[in-house]
Amino acid sequence: MILDDDDLPPASPAETLRLIRQQQAETARHLSPDPRLVYWPWGVAWLVGFSLFFLRFGPDDRVFVNLPEWLPLTVLFVLLAAAGTLGAIGGARAYGQVTGDSSRRGQWYGIAWMLGFVTYGVTLGRVTDHLPDDLARLLWAAGAVGLTGVLHLAGGAIWLDRNLFRLGIWLTLINIVGVYAGPGWHALIVAVAGGGGMLVGGVIAWLRRGSGS
Repeated sequence: MILDDDDLPPASPAETLRLIRQQQAETARHLSPDPRLVYWPWGVAWLVGFSLFFLRFGPDDRVFVNLPEWLPLTVLFVLLAAAGTLGAIGGARAYGQVTGDSSRRGQWYGIAWMLGFVTYGVTLGRVTDHLPDDLARLLWAAGAVGLTGVLHLAGGAIWLDRNLFRLGIWLTLINIVGVYAGPGWHALIVAVAGGGGMLVGGVIAWLRRGSGS
C-alpha cells in the first residue's frame, strides 16, 4: 500500500510540535467569536451616536447642527441594541460549539454585561434629574463608557485576550480625558477615539486571528 504525504508520521519531534500548535490555533479560531462582530458594531455605534451628541450638544451648549433633542439618544440606543444583538449572535455561534468552563464563562460574562447596564440605568435614572442638563448628559455618557471599559478589561482577563484588555485600558483612559474636558468634548473624544479605537481594534484582532498569532 502506498501512503500519501498526509498519511506519513511527522519527520521529527519538532514537526510534531509544530502540527500540534497549528491544530490548536485552528481550533481556537473556530471556537472564538469573529472579532469583526465583537468590535465593529460597537465602533460604528459609538462613532455615529456620540458624533450626533457632539453636533447637537456641543461644548458650552453650542449647537453645531440643529437636530431634534431626542434624535442623538434614540440613534445611539438603536445602534447599541443592534451592536449587542450582533455580538450575541457571534458569541452564540462560537461558544455554542463548546461545553464546560468556556461555555459558562461566555454565558456569565454576558449576564454581567446585562446586569451591569441595568444597574447603571436604574441608578443614574434616580440621580440625573437633580443635575443640570449638560452634567446629566455627561454623567450618562461617562458612566456608559466607563462600565464598558471595565467589562472589556474583565473579558480580557478572563480569556487572556491582550487585544480586549488593551481596548479596555484605552476606553478607560479616553473616558477620563473626556470627563476632564467637559460636556460636549467628551462626546467628541468618545466618538473619534472610542469608536475609532474599536474599529481599529477589530481590524488588528481580525488580522491576528487570520494569521494565527
